Amino acid sequence: MEYLFLIVGMFFLIKGADFFVDGSSSVAKIMKVPSVIIGLTIVALGTSLPEASVSITAGIVGNNELALSNVVGSNIFNTLVVVGCSAFIAPFIMDRDIIKRDLLINILVSVALLVFMLDGILSRIDGTLLILGLMAFLAILTRSAMKNRTTEDIGEVLPLNKSLIFIVGGVITIILGGKFVVDSATGIAHQWGMSDTLIGLTIVSIGTSLPELVTSIVAAKKGESGLSLGNAIGSNIMNILFILGVSGSLTPISVISENIIDVVFLIAVALFIFILAKINDKMTRLKAAVFIGIYAVYLGYIIVR
Repeated sequence: MEYLFLIVGMFFLIKGADFFVDGSSSVAKIMKVPSVIIGLTIVALGTSLPEASVSITAGIVGNNELALSNVVGSNIFNTLVVVGCSAFIAPFIMDRDIIKRDLLINILVSVALLVFMLDGILSRIDGTLLILGLMAFLAILTRSAMKNRTTEDIGEVLPLNKSLIFIVGGVITIILGGKFVVDSATGIAHQWGMSDTLIGLTIVSIGTSLPELVTSIVAAKKGESGLSLGNAIGSNIMNILFILGVSGSLTPISVISENIIDVVFLIAVALFIFILAKINDKMTRLKAAVFIGIYAVYLGYIIVR
């Protein structure tokens, strides 16, 4: 029965995020906000809601390993697989603002998370500091959005009332999906003799990252590279600042040695994509293959360790 609930939960997460993104993107387009900002904020937040639902729910019920490993695993997946698959389908030029601002912020918040974890616990104070960081990040993006409002044709958008229905319905569906995934994934982990950390880094993190993957691939096919890359990097920043900020503020999260190793790898991945972008801002299919290959090696490592 746990397997059925896991599949149903994943479906709810994906469809809920899809509804939320459609509704939120329509509202953002009506406001004439550039696609890069939409990707970093509205779409990133929407596609991060599955991780938020899973991690916050897991934290509340005391499953701290799942709460933390889900976010870390999702961020690694976003950087290596989501960006990699998007570039493999349609190579793109990285937006200069993302390289100068958001890739650096991605590194900084990942390092901050590691520092907070070194004492063995992500405390309520740490969570509050992460939330303050989120507020600062949103303020920076809001200022950028106001300075770069677009006057181009926004194309087809949903009516405002329908957009609001999509947003509310999406959130409700995501919350239900998150509960199903946490309960079923925990049951499966115990059946297989797996640790909650391992299942959080694999089944749950990949499942909750599917909205980012689908959204970014669709965006890449449509030539919206700003939305594609912005979604992946924005989701990483939101995952740490918003999800772990809220989770840690509600319930302190215990840290184990494996968590430290995974966050160190996450920082290495964040540095890797930043250095590549500084050397050459074009995401080619060769780079995409390297990204996906690195993730395959990492996945093999966490399974056998």
